[in-house]
Amino acid sequence: MAITLREPTLPDAPQIAKLHVATWREAYSHLLPAEFFTEDHVQGRHVMWHRILGNPRQDWNIRIAEHNAQVVGFAFAGPSYGGEGQDLPRDRQLFSLYVSAIHHGAGVGQSLLDAAVGDGPAMLWVAKDNPRAVAFYRRNGFAFDGTEQTDPGAPRIVDARMLR
Repeated sequence: MAITLREPTLPDAPQIAKLHVATWREAYSHLLPAEFFTEDHVQGRHVMWHRILGNPRQDWNIRIAEHNAQVVGFAFAGPSYGGEGQDLPRDRQLFSLYVSAIHHGAGVGQSLLDAAVGDGPAMLWVAKDNPRAVAFYRRNGFAFDGTEQTDPGAPRIVDARMLR
């Protein structure tokens, strides 16, 4: 399967937003109520990606994976971010990495991770109840550090921090 990685541009925002919602459905539908995926949620992802791609920063590293001119995955990394007073044990953070389920196991996620953060020190947050993602990150040298948090917007998802 031929996959192309590239840096996205503003016109890619709708496809990325659509994939973002679809991959959340695939990964977290067992943890989120059906009403979570409202039209407001979908529109929120569109606004988010329009804002991110419309105001790029030098210290962000965003890549999309395409197959047959369709976005099938994306990764977004940048300087570590935390709340006031939060311990930030790494300078780089992987904010998101999602691949359409139909492309799981084809190396798309690995290519995106390599392009977004390389093999250096980094941190990320992963849903503890996403065993596929946890195993993927462990294979890439990440380990839990014992720090957990819950997203107020998705309170049934407990995120755990992983470091490499």
